[in-house]
Amino acid sequence: MNTKQPQPLQKGDIVAIVATARKINRKDLQFAVELLENWGLNVVFGKTIGLDCDQYAGEDADRIIDFQQAIDDASIKAIWCARGGYGTVRMIDAIDFSNFIENPKWVIGFSDPTVIHSHLHTLGVQTLHAIMPITVEKATDDAKNSLKNALFGKANTYEVLGHSSNKKGAGIGELVGGNLSVLYSLLGSKSAITTDGKILFIEDLDEYLYHIDRMMLNLKRNGYLNNLKGLIIGGMTKMHDNTIPFGKNAKEIILDAVSDYSYPVCFDFPAGHMRDNRCLVMGKKMILKVGEAVTLEEK
Repeated sequence: MNTKQPQPLQKGDIVAIVATARKINRKDLQFAVELLENWGLNVVFGKTIGLDCDQYAGEDADRIIDFQQAIDDASIKAIWCARGGYGTVRMIDAIDFSNFIENPKWVIGFSDPTVIHSHLHTLGVQTLHAIMPITVEKATDDAKNSLKNALFGKANTYEVLGHSSNKKGAGIGELVGGNLSVLYSLLGSKSAITTDGKILFIEDLDEYLYHIDRMMLNLKRNGYLNNLKGLIIGGMTKMHDNTIPFGKNAKEIILDAVSDYSYPVCFDFPAGHMRDNRCLVMGKKMILKVGEAVTLEEK
């Protein structure tokens, strides 16, 4: 299935900032608003911004209505998820994407919005795994510029230092993935991605090492690691161990899970829960080369 790529933005276009998960106030979005305005874009806020329902940005129904309005409004050219946390999965099944599929627009985010990336992957629409409004203040210039490039139709080419744990090689395939914990939670659902013949990207935050092992083994047992063209691992940030050590770090756990396969594996790619969170076009065919250095570019 060929994926649909949303149209590039033009100066003067409107970007909607909506909350699909955890609550957020408008004042926390100021850096993001200034960034978009500096790019010549206009900003509108979803009705979920400022709503407060326990940890969520309003009730599930509030977030459903807000996201639905953003994808159906033809004047809005991109949707930027305000932050992660938890909650996107509670609304995804109620969204009607029928009009969106015919006229897709960029949906941007990472972490919990992996739910949206994955769901839209099953529908054949490309998305942007990139910084979110809540992370703009601390994001590197490279992270911000990579998002700008993608939004305005300019391809990003990345070259990063190789890691001693990398498995060398090259592969071409559609880029899929996102937050490992979210991908794991979607297995068996209609939002679960397919990985055969594709390049898988994973990252995670604040997880116990044994849980990383559990998730990787689950992916392996479900066949998600069998036929990859490559594996890219972003930040495995703030990992935890138990009182009795697990015995392996996150890199060793992942290498163990893919030891039966010959495709290239790249660690420490600059994407995920980190300041230098580079934009990745999910659903786009990419060329991955892992050698002394690592390159990732659009085909």
